[in-house]
Amino acid sequence: MRVLVTGGAGFLGSHLCDRLLKEGHTVIAMDNLITGDIANIAHIRNEKFLFIKHDVTDYIYVDGALDAILHFASPASPVDYLELPIQTLKVGSLGTHKALGLAKSKNARFLLASTSEVYGDPLIHPQKEDYWGNVNPVGPRGVYDEAKRFAEALTMAYHRYHGVDTRIVRIFNTYGPRMRINDGRVVPTFIAQALENEPLTVFGDGSQTRSFCYVDDLIEGIYRLLMSDHHDPVNIGNPKEMTILDFARIISRLIGKPENIKFKPLPVDDPKVRQPDITKAKKLLGWEPNVGLEEGLKKTIDYFIHK
Repeated sequence: MRVLVTGGAGFLGSHLCDRLLKEGHTVIAMDNLITGDIANIAHIRNEKFLFIKHDVTDYIYVDGALDAILHFASPASPVDYLELPIQTLKVGSLGTHKALGLAKSKNARFLLASTSEVYGDPLIHPQKEDYWGNVNPVGPRGVYDEAKRFAEALTMAYHRYHGVDTRIVRIFNTYGPRMRINDGRVVPTFIAQALENEPLTVFGDGSQTRSFCYVDDLIEGIYRLLMSDHHDPVNIGNPKEMTILDFARIISRLIGKPENIKFKPLPVDDPKVRQPDITKAKKLLGWEPNVGLEEGLKKTIDYFIHK
């Protein structure tokens, strides 16, 4: 296939490019580098790979045929989307519209990178795909949550009205090499703080839960979804749930630092629980995560140490 990956220089986008190239596909990565980094794809030496610097909220032109479009362009961490609220809303709405229009014109398969944040601060636990969510549309996180919810609605509209062959992946907390050390998400933040002998910042009392999926597992699930014929949203994530306080203790132990934790007030609308129900992914895709938390964290810590 000839595939376009928007956000292709980002954390997940760059790993997707690697996987697609490994499978023998031709890949075009498109990114405006607001939160992406050219260093994430600098290692690629492949005649089947092309990078285009472009903002997908503008008209997207790609010469020649396209078989698939994977729309991963978006700020994705709270630090990013709180600093870039308008850009986040624009890429979720205008960017998704432009990417879907391109998929329609090229008769290409379209896969939307959505998020567990569409569930908001959930009242159902664990979260299944048929749960509609509990989102504050006017809160500070609403710029990301609602952008993704709109993107899902637009994707399904193009599927139903125009017959575009669509997929929607709802991505739960994912970590691994190529995360930005300062992106504000808990994994790189805790690792950076531990490596610098600083206290690990835990919000609230640390009883809020998250489920962490290693990037290789996530990419495997996304690739299987792309190659499937399923159009409704599918959760991809690791259902092994833990508290943030326990997670901080694991990071400290793996880096070999004494437990040193600083508590801060919980941010507005911060989800109290987050755990995917991956029954659908198991049944439809034969997928479940294989990389254990400590194994994945050791690889991630090693990346930051040698970066």
